[in-house]
Amino acid sequence: MAGTLPGTVADTAALLAAGGYIADTGLSTTVHLALAMRRPLFLEGEPGTGKTEIAKVLAAGLGRRLVRLQCYDGMDLSAAAYEWDHARQLMAIRLAEAGGDRDQDRLAQSIFSRPFLQARPLLSAIDPDQPPAVLLIDELDRADEPFEAFLLELLADFQITVPEYGTVRAAVPPVVVLTSNRTREVHDAIRRRCLYQWVDYPSASRERAILAAKAPGLPLRLSQEVVEFVQRLRETDLFKLPGVAETIDWAGALQYLDQKELSAEAVDETLGVLLKYQDDIAKMRGAEAGRLIAEAKAKTQPPL
Repeated sequence: MAGTLPGTVADTAALLAAGGYIADTGLSTTVHLALAMRRPLFLEGEPGTGKTEIAKVLAAGLGRRLVRLQCYDGMDLSAAAYEWDHARQLMAIRLAEAGGDRDQDRLAQSIFSRPFLQARPLLSAIDPDQPPAVLLIDELDRADEPFEAFLLELLADFQITVPEYGTVRAAVPPVVVLTSNRTREVHDAIRRRCLYQWVDYPSASRERAILAAKAPGLPLRLSQEVVEFVQRLRETDLFKLPGVAETIDWAGALQYLDQKELSAEAVDETLGVLLKYQDDIAKMRGAEAGRLIAEAKAKTQPPL
């Protein structure tokens, strides 16, 4: 039933699978514990391994609204948590003065009330007047280190203290998912408040299952060869290894071109779907791609 937390690790894995996310046992266990213990979930790993997707699938599977905070360099409290509506406050002051209201204490109390408080993602996620949420704090490592201090109260107690207003506390604690691509180390104070899971690139068997869920019309042979090719590609020295999203996109692109299996010509023409840097594309095009195609076909050919 929507909104009900899964009761077991198997139920959690099934909830993720229903949303097209094929998780291994370790990841399913950590997600389940985070839900059951009402603890934030900190997911770390290379870009493209499916960290963000977990929050999206949880929101859909639990019937909760998804509140996403995309972190970036220079982000501050006004963009992440809340901001006072200064224009409306100024207008209220002028209207009060025009009406002859000179009670400064009452005026100050009125303009620092909830109608003038603009909720940004962090405050919105714990707003007791809003439906329960899944809060995604995406790519925390992109934010400045001092920003992490703003999160400590929220992660520990699911509340935010606004000095002029008071404390806003969640009626139903949000499911909190933090992600990091590890471009810098996240502070220990954040890690202590969370359950941690490293999200790695999937094994070949799990990536085949992901393709089956995300691209069910893909020919079996093409699916197998795509996965084997990408698995071997991730063993090479590239600037940016392809993630699961690139595998899905590439398989779809090959299907649009009516490919039933990998061919050197099709691979060379579509490497821009799989790889995102010209140096990587130039390195793989031609003989190197041909070698990986041959290895992928040898791995997927049925025994004689």
